[in-house]
Amino acid sequence: MQRSSQPRHTAYLSDSLHQQLTSYALAAGAAGVSVLALAQPTEAKIKYTPTHVVIGGNQNYNLDLNRDGIADFVIQNADYNGYCSGRPWKADDLSPKPGIKGNGVIARFSSFASALYKGAQIGQSRNFQSSFNPMVQVASGYVPSFRHKCLHVHNEAGPWLNVSNRYLGLRFKIRGKTHYGWARLSVQAGFVFINATLNGYAYETIAGKSIKAGQTKGMANDPTNDDFGASLSSPIPEAPHPATLGALAMGAPGMSIWRRKEAMGAAQ
Repeated sequence: MQRSSQPRHTAYLSDSLHQQLTSYALAAGAAGVSVLALAQPTEAKIKYTPTHVVIGGNQNYNLDLNRDGIADFVIQNADYNGYCSGRPWKADDLSPKPGIKGNGVIARFSSFASALYKGAQIGQSRNFQSSFNPMVQVASGYVPSFRHKCLHVHNEAGPWLNVSNRYLGLRFKIRGKTHYGWARLSVQAGFVFINATLNGYAYETIAGKSIKAGQTKGMANDPTNDDFGASLSSPIPEAPHPATLGALAMGAPGMSIWRRKEAMGAAQ
């Protein structure tokens, strides 16, 4: 095939057509950028603080998750002592108390704070409590009750009794917005003593975004995000604890709770 030897002529576009093509190109480019932006997943930004703090008897630890100088929770290891007709009793409890109104921990029905496994989801669909939700309690001695002048007890109770590397699920506020986090603890408890070790904590910097227990990084494919434990649809089962040892701090009214618990145990 022979090519034409005739010189080629340049075609000129009208100004209006040139403007239309330019507009189309800009619109297509913007649409492409938008599609790419939508395709990128929102990356979580998790702040993780490794630590090793032993919280012994009658000691408190101010847990400041976002390091703003304000305690979001106070992990309190409290001792209680008293006498009933001259005979002593002693009780200890470990509890995470909210440092700011509205902060709370994942708990079961206003009872003990849950001891979550790694991978448990911590977010808005979980049951958070801001009241007194101890982790573990122990008591021994003669305590006052309604039906008996003195009632002898020796009890250890709570899901945190002698566990390693379990997680508190936390909800707290930063400038009025809700954030979620976790604190990892190991607890040893025995004959009227409790020792707790805080082994790190973390929180999600994006307000309202959930976090998994033990999660330290925000990438969706990071191994620390694997769900090795409970999820929203299948939370870790826990035995109900209708009466807590913290009733000792209530005096005689609280002892009635203990009495009912003792009676139920004897009937079974």
